[in-house]
Amino acid sequence: MEDRYRIWMVRAGQGGYLIEEFLKDGIVAIGWNELGELDSDLTYDQLKQKFKEAYPEDSNGRVYQCVGQTWRFLKEFKEGDKIVSYDSSAREYYLGTIESDYKYDDSLEYFHYRKVAWMDGGTQRDTLSSDAKNSLGAISTIFELSEDIWEELIKNHPSHISDEELMDILEVEKIIEEQNLNELKDDIISRSKEFIKDIISKLSWQDTEFLVAGLLKSLGYKTRMTSRGGDLGSDIVASPDELGLEEPRLRVEVKKRSKDKIGAEELRNFIGGMRGHHKGVYVTTTGFSKEAVYEAERANFAITLIDSNRLVELLVSNYEALEPEIKALVPLRKIYWPV
Repeated sequence: MEDRYRIWMVRAGQGGYLIEEFLKDGIVAIGWNELGELDSDLTYDQLKQKFKEAYPEDSNGRVYQCVGQTWRFLKEFKEGDKIVSYDSSAREYYLGTIESDYKYDDSLEYFHYRKVAWMDGGTQRDTLSSDAKNSLGAISTIFELSEDIWEELIKNHPSHISDEELMDILEVEKIIEEQNLNELKDDIISRSKEFIKDIISKLSWQDTEFLVAGLLKSLGYKTRMTSRGGDLGSDIVASPDELGLEEPRLRVEVKKRSKDKIGAEELRNFIGGMRGHHKGVYVTTTGFSKEAVYEAERANFAITLIDSNRLVELLVSNYEALEPEIKALVPLRKIYWPV
């Protein structure tokens, strides 16, 4: 690595609020001001002890994380290394070169700093590839970047491209970004559904039936559990009214299994017990054989089959209407995605 440099991302405070100070004063700086000035011959263990004394309420994990980042700034940063910092409001990455050893100045917002020669202007985030954006999006205060990322930042810097080239890059990257976002969204949705199924698979058979009953309530039904000790389960009887007189009157079977699909014979048994009910719902945590699906289609009653995939879809689409005790069985958090 002779005559080579390393590339470091250094966050300019929460939301990049210190970026103007960085650029105006020609510096890059980090916080943890309570440490005081750090000696150049400080050992790692001594730095860790200083952190524990300065921030006694921090957890061990937090201490180790902060020590590691401060150690890099103090010991691993070298003159000639490249620096990247981000202005989140302008969505621009500023690029520079370290020009000094570690310095300390308690008149700054962040006391620990190094001198930096910053390039004029910043590289727009929208000009970068998705891989570069992902690499630059890590949340640590300090982390190392690859030469490929640095080269892409330089290539798309205003000093290296014309306004016309910039507009072309932005247009192409917009199309690529939309494609990548859609692919990423589909992947995340698929993964989240599998995670939800993992939670449901760990429920007891009682809680699984309780979950299905709660889901029916969110759809406007009144439900009643009917004990059936033979298969360690319960039918759920559902109707729009509490007396079970109004239509549609549903009989719901819930099968909690870890494997083996529901077969035709089990569907026939279910259909045979439909006396007095006009519609049936069969829920299983596995799936249905082709023969079972055929039995449901040819039945004299309307039968809805719900496997784990359909159960998750119903759960997600009606989650906000579920009662708190039902949500507690499968705790979920809403996330927002750009459209």
